[in-house]
Amino acid sequence: MASVTLSSVSKSFGTVRVLENISADIQEGEFVVLVGPSGCGKSTLLRMIAGLEEITEGTVSIGGQVVNGTAPKERDIAMVFQNYALYPHMTVAENMAFSLTLAGSSKSEKDRRVREAADILGLNDLLDRKPKALSGGQRQRVAMGRAIVRSPRVFLFDEPLSNLDAKLRVAMRAEIRALHQRLNSTSIYVTHDQVEAMTMADRIVVLNGGKIEQIGAPLDLYDDPSNMFVASFIGSPAMNFIDAEVSGEDGNRSLVLKSGTRIAAPDWCSLADGTQVIIGMRPENFQLGEGGMQVSVEVVEHTGSETHIIVHLGNEKIVAVTNQRLDAAYGQTMELGIPPEKLQLFDPESGVRIG
Repeated sequence: MASVTLSSVSKSFGTVRVLENISADIQEGEFVVLVGPSGCGKSTLLRMIAGLEEITEGTVSIGGQVVNGTAPKERDIAMVFQNYALYPHMTVAENMAFSLTLAGSSKSEKDRRVREAADILGLNDLLDRKPKALSGGQRQRVAMGRAIVRSPRVFLFDEPLSNLDAKLRVAMRAEIRALHQRLNSTSIYVTHDQVEAMTMADRIVVLNGGKIEQIGAPLDLYDDPSNMFVASFIGSPAMNFIDAEVSGEDGNRSLVLKSGTRIAAPDWCSLADGTQVIIGMRPENFQLGEGGMQVSVEVVEHTGSETHIIVHLGNEKIVAVTNQRLDAAYGQTMELGIPPEKLQLFDPESGVRIG
């Protein structure tokens, strides 16, 4: 395994700038997830690390050595793609051993490495099959096995689970994480799915518009987002945002919504009277039926373990999550408590978190 260092990396396609000044240090043995919306540059960044895209500016280092001018095959990395890219005329064993065949490895060496990878991935009974006789999850395991047999310094994953159904994706992300822990490898994983990022990563790099918004451990990003983009992108359902104005002085501040509804401000809030803010509130932090404000129910969604409730608070539509199994009808009123200590405040112009 090896560390990966990105130093002021930028990428342009003609006059279009798709990545701007990307810097990050990925430690040996770390599992880092690059996450962001479609078009934010995460796959392009991964391909630059792999050597499949040229770097416009900056440097990429693997194991302390700059690899900007190094061919992909000489970087000692292995990549698992969204498309399994298996050879249909080859067996599972032949697909897994293909890179070793190209490298001129002996038959005994190939057999040993393929058996070791098959043991790890549970593919021993499938080695003589061809890809058409495999399920989607089995094909993805073969694609990972093809990477494992190379014993690379760094594993790169480019949205490897996006073609699988929801149930299989949950199972496979647990398998990939377990595989990482077993191999103690350095892994960089690209996804647009924030749930995958939260459940798999040691650290997450949040990208937006070709720039890094924040880097941190999953729960750090969830609890302490640096701005509204991170706060809204990390977490499902997403954080609620409400326009408000600070009212009052001398420790008696409240937050006034456009509808005139008043919410107690957090104790730490020292903003001046009249300051415009955006309130952020995680859906699970609302308190239902505890002497709160009157809200009107619009939709109730039962997911089994949770109930999602969409309500109107004045002119604002917000989402609350509870473990209670509520049977509320459209238009019904209920009480919604908002604990001030759970509120986050953001600057309306910059989107940066306050406090």
